[in-house]
Amino acid sequence: MGEILVVSGTGTEVGKTVVTAAVAACALRAGRSVAVLKPAQTGVAEGEAGDVAEVGRLVGGAVTGRELGRYPEPLAPATAAARAGMPPVSAGRAAAAARELVAGHDLVLVEGAGGLLVRLDERASTLADVAGLLEAPVLLAVAAGLGTLNTTALTAEALASRGLDCRGLVVGSWPSEPGLAERCNLDDLPVVAGAPLLGVVPAGAGGWDAPRFTAAAPAWLAPELGGCWDGRPPG
Repeated sequence: MGEILVVSGTGTEVGKTVVTAAVAACALRAGRSVAVLKPAQTGVAEGEAGDVAEVGRLVGGAVTGRELGRYPEPLAPATAAARAGMPPVSAGRAAAAARELVAGHDLVLVEGAGGLLVRLDERASTLADVAGLLEAPVLLAVAAGLGTLNTTALTAEALASRGLDCRGLVVGSWPSEPGLAERCNLDDLPVVAGAPLLGVVPAGAGGWDAPRFTAAAPAWLAPELGGCWDGRPPG
């Protein structure tokens, strides 16, 4: 039986997809088979590339990808599904899909939409519920700059209140010229979250091609995630 890791964010646009791709790249480099599950993809029309396809592009297509629901408007999944007149994806369905995938893969990465408590359906199911059903740890993609300490602390508190394991934090977009806030946050983030900082991904890495991305990814992530990160930010 393989491993399931849920990848959430402290909000939108914090680098969940590129963090998911980096973890996948390190696992593939170690000879592990990887599946990526996106329960709900919003803001992407039929025929357009979603987050699962983007992970595949960054790692050279060597992953199994599955998307359970797709809604065209860039909204919370429950709202996007209702406005589109389409059925939402429940936490139970997402968990069942992850269990099916893990039966045939060494690692299944379940990437959420938005933050941890964004609603998936009309019953107010969230990614936290998916993690709870799976008894799976959660990896948090976090921002680097001002405001990240509060959103990270709130998300970590939400995980702890539900008895969920926070595997650690990964900064999803580290600027090429970090300011004082970013540099201080590297020390403060694990303190406020009560969880280790397990990586730092450079800004713009999501635009790289697969050979460059897969060659560089291990240097961004700690050994706990299959990398060789030394604890220092890129650059």
